[in-house]
Amino acid sequence: MARLFSFLIFLIFNSLIVLSSQSKPPAASFKPNKLVLPAYKDKATNLFTTNIHKRTPSLQFPFVLNLNGKFLWVTCDRKYLSSTYQAPYCHSTQCAKASITPSASCFSCSSHARPGCHNNTCGLMTQNPVTHQNSMGELAQDVLSIQSTKGSNPGPFVSVPRFLFTCASSSLLSKGLPRNVQGVAGLGHAPISLPTQLASHFGFAPKFALCLPSSTGNNGAVFFGDGPYYMRPGNTDVSRSLTYTPLTISPRGKYHVSVTQIIINNKVVPVNTALLTLNRQGRGGTKISTVKPYTILEHSIFQSVTTCFANELSNNKVPRVKAVAPFGLCFDSSKLSNTRLGPKVPNIDLVLKNNQNVKWTIPGANSMVQAGPGVTCLAFVDGGANKHRASMIIGAHQLQDNLLQFDLARSMLGFSSSLLLRGTSCSNFNFTATTTPYME
Repeated sequence: MARLFSFLIFLIFNSLIVLSSQSKPPAASFKPNKLVLPAYKDKATNLFTTNIHKRTPSLQFPFVLNLNGKFLWVTCDRKYLSSTYQAPYCHSTQCAKASITPSASCFSCSSHARPGCHNNTCGLMTQNPVTHQNSMGELAQDVLSIQSTKGSNPGPFVSVPRFLFTCASSSLLSKGLPRNVQGVAGLGHAPISLPTQLASHFGFAPKFALCLPSSTGNNGAVFFGDGPYYMRPGNTDVSRSLTYTPLTISPRGKYHVSVTQIIINNKVVPVNTALLTLNRQGRGGTKISTVKPYTILEHSIFQSVTTCFANELSNNKVPRVKAVAPFGLCFDSSKLSNTRLGPKVPNIDLVLKNNQNVKWTIPGANSMVQAGPGVTCLAFVDGGANKHRASMIIGAHQLQDNLLQFDLARSMLGFSSSLLLRGTSCSNFNFTATTTPYME
């Protein structure tokens, strides 16, 4: 009898354990405070891409990273198959969230119903960020999965069940973008951009960090959420090396910083400082871009910068050679020695917000590019006298191996200058962990 009683107690105890384990929330309900995506450099276009898991069942697709893009857009006319795809009705709360005004006309489609083609839905204008070709797309929602992280390597996948994006025509992919991409991932200051939706869904501060690789053979990282962000060797928290400056959102919704001086080899470059000021129409000033391969300077600024840079190198007896398009100033590579910071050339410093202690330093690895056999060029391009855009657009080559943290709540930009100065690079995040994506 005593044995029977003990056996019953044992069964009850084990049943309670099983019930307790079943009542625990599934792993997918875990709310991370940081997420991570890989970043790759495309050899053919010098654009940067990432892989994002979408749909049900979950599949991985490559997207171009566009720092100033307002949302994620996907081509849906190429067999978009998902059991969880939905197209919100026109004038719905989802349309309002995407800042589609109630007065806007509803989206309609003449062919049979499919993802990207429904009547009485809301439309958003999508754009190829390189060619600027436009196409109206259908606002949609579907599952998006992304890896969590504690800062040192990727952790479990987590999901946003109703992530808003736009279904676009595949014609937007025909020119200027890497061959295999399925769309563009927008990181801009906008209601349904990738950083905004991820921060809102998971409840962390609207903050993200960009660390682009300098090589097509290695990957960088895009972090969503605050630091730490650890890089090898030594598991260095590179977020601790950030210097901060105000981040301005232009009237056109682009990320700008206030560059007030350009210094080459500790000498101030004479420029029209009025051109460096962002006006109320969104013209002038300094924009940051991931879809411009190299920094673009207004014509008079370009002339001053190239003249000063050439003078400094001529003092070091480095001869100029015939320029290779699209660059305007090139040198004999054999006369340039190499260092861990790239070709040995004068640093270019961007002074931010009239503060001599806040400088974005550009060493040779970011200021120079191998443009041909035996030819190394200053990686800055003449943008002409175009008065309808930023006077300086800091391009992707100058962003490589720099950590940039965009704090959208505080309107601040944290920048590290080259991580090569700290003995690491953007390719040193440990992407060795692998897990299987799951739905929330």
